[in-house]
Amino acid sequence: METWKNYIASHPAVCHGQVCIQGTRIMVSTVLDNLAAGISVEELLKSYPALSTPAILSVFEYAALLTKESIIPIETH
Repeated sequence: METWKNYIASHPAVCHGQVCIQGTRIMVSTVLDNLAAGISVEELLKSYPALSTPAILSVFEYAALLTKESIIPIETH
């Protein structure tokens, strides 16, 4: 079962339809950007009290699914 569906949603009236954590205006891209910048899960939970550890893990699951669906060309040197 895909647990990300319990935590991630997109509604046209919320954040212009961007994919967000269910019941919040916290975009999945915001969570990923923060994690990529080195912000820890603990810091994210403090900064965004509406988040939960399972919601953050669902972001990883959702992102992994997206990487299977599309290929972004990467130049190698």
